[in-house]
Amino acid sequence: MSCESLKGKKLLILAGNDVHMKLVTAARELGVYTIVTDYLPVEQSPTKLIADEYWMLSTNDTSAVVEKCKQEKVDGVIDFCIDTVQKHYQQISESLGTPCFASAELFDIFTNKRKFKSYCKEYGVDVIEEYSESDLVNGKVKFPILVKPSDSRGSRGITVCHSLADVENALSIAKSESKDGVALVERYMYGKDDMSVVYMVIGGEPYLVKLGDRYVGKVEDGLQCQQMATMLPSKHADQFLRDVEPNIKKMIKSTGVQFGVFFMQGFWEDGRVYMYDPGLRFPGSDFDIVTKEVTGFDSMKAFVEYAVTGNVKACYGNPKSAFGYNGGICLILSISCSPGIIGSFEGFDIVKNAAEVRSARQIYKEGESIPDTKDVRQRVAEFIAYFKDRTDACDFVKWVYSTLQIKNADGVDMIVSKVNINK
Repeated sequence: MSCESLKGKKLLILAGNDVHMKLVTAARELGVYTIVTDYLPVEQSPTKLIADEYWMLSTNDTSAVVEKCKQEKVDGVIDFCIDTVQKHYQQISESLGTPCFASAELFDIFTNKRKFKSYCKEYGVDVIEEYSESDLVNGKVKFPILVKPSDSRGSRGITVCHSLADVENALSIAKSESKDGVALVERYMYGKDDMSVVYMVIGGEPYLVKLGDRYVGKVEDGLQCQQMATMLPSKHADQFLRDVEPNIKKMIKSTGVQFGVFFMQGFWEDGRVYMYDPGLRFPGSDFDIVTKEVTGFDSMKAFVEYAVTGNVKACYGNPKSAFGYNGGICLILSISCSPGIIGSFEGFDIVKNAAEVRSARQIYKEGESIPDTKDVRQRVAEFIAYFKDRTDACDFVKWVYSTLQIKNADGVDMIVSKVNINK
């Protein structure tokens, strides 16, 4: 579709984190008018500052958002990467009659880990072995195990249990973080290769646009479920395409989705991927900026066009081999810190301005407090970079750790779970 035919259409972006800025950029290049809404002040919702307009309406208040959209004659709505907004996006779109790529039933399945795992099994997609609470009572569980909420986000409410004595408290924590009050008990997979997978569906055909190896934090920091780095594409790519992808594509096609995105995470073990986390959204990182630069495939423009027109064949560039980065490496590097108040934060601009870096986010600043949450809330910065090979990427990670200086008031290094991606 030509930019001229999109000119003047209004797009509402649900949430204004800095990762949403690229949506405004893509929309502006297509001539689409952008509006951002959430309840946060602009200093905490920076995309509001670059959009054509912003509202102070919470995405949770779907009725108020719908009414405002009707008043302002909004043509389409987007939820890009926020877990908690996925269902609200569907509800708002349904009320407005604007394009939405999946039904309420599908959003229910792909935002609930237990329902997702059941769906995977129907199509031969492997999932992590699960235990019931009666299995725990009857001694049918081999420790350690992982206890987690069925529908939480950002690794909230997750506990590793090494004995039955740990389980009662872990179940209580997981259920309190789960909207449906359900906890999952799974085989603990720490130490296995962790993978992130994204498929974009265009015209009913799923295309692999992200396949990465995730490197997580250390047990001693309590960050063993948190990403510290992701290397794209995965070193297991060839075997994944041959042995794993056919069933995943079959599962995605079974949903009937004609345009949209499927996000999944799983563990690689003995040539198989055991899925554990789903989403009908993009992951919250800027890997797609590198995809666009290196391969020419622009997923953001496609999503903008679909949102305001419903064109299920919206496509900018060729998605067929986008995940491979033309033989290069895309690196997502996340920096996490130990709990406490940041006394000094130096070196961020040096890393941000490195030739290889395509995107950089500073989440906390000097004087701000890092919570003791053992999850994504301890992440203080993130960098997205591109390299010709894995060796250069590994060297970059070492350089970043030596360049960033994040210390508390006593001058103690706060950066934790520094990873070695050369493995």
